[in-house]
Amino acid sequence: MLHPTPRYCQQHAFDAFTRHVPDVEETEGLVSAATAIAMHAMDDADPDTVGERLDEIADQVLRRLQSESRRALMAHLHHVLFEEERFEGNKLDYYDPANSYLPAVLETKRGIPITLALIYKAVAERLGVQVHGIGAPGHFLVRVEDEEGPMLVDAFHGGRVLVPEDAYRLMEGVLGAQIPREEEFLQSTSHVQWLGRMLRNLESIHTRRARPRDAAAMQELRHVLERHEPGSGMGRD
Repeated sequence: MLHPTPRYCQQHAFDAFTRHVPDVEETEGLVSAATAIAMHAMDDADPDTVGERLDEIADQVLRRLQSESRRALMAHLHHVLFEEERFEGNKLDYYDPANSYLPAVLETKRGIPITLALIYKAVAERLGVQVHGIGAPGHFLVRVEDEEGPMLVDAFHGGRVLVPEDAYRLMEGVLGAQIPREEEFLQSTSHVQWLGRMLRNLESIHTRRARPRDAAAMQELRHVLERHEPGSGMGRD
């Protein structure tokens, strides 16, 4: 099937994104589509390399396991991601576009909440842990489905575990406004919405940095996504 010729997005990135969007509700499809976004700006972005790196991190966790304890698995997951690999939020240059490119974040280990959340999800699900994205206003989180109940995790702040009130206060700190204590703000987001938020972030960043062609490229990818499922979501990160 021939894909349209984009005016602004790199053709190979556009083609890869278009190819992976139909499978985006699978985690590997989400990872591949996120990698395709980065292909517009990164000549060396490669889905296979990204997959291998995520496999490698998951294997580091598995090598440390000495029991089938779910609690031990989660402890090792957090230790590997946030203590050994040292993934963390890029607080010094939050609006660097590279923070939104999955391959770049895997290399630098610095990102924004939504890309760090994606790495957390992709690694955790390789270990059999179910993880959902939470498109909270201003700050993307993840929810881990645990035997003892759901657990909110902030991958931007070193894997900090939150109770709902912590999450509401975090949103308020980012937005500078009071947030109603309503469950809708902590609902799971679809993978289409996840990608839509990534693209809107990049569109905003490129616009702010006076890169209209790159902003238009992200619009072109967003239109592909919206044709797949209208209402792809938006937010700061």
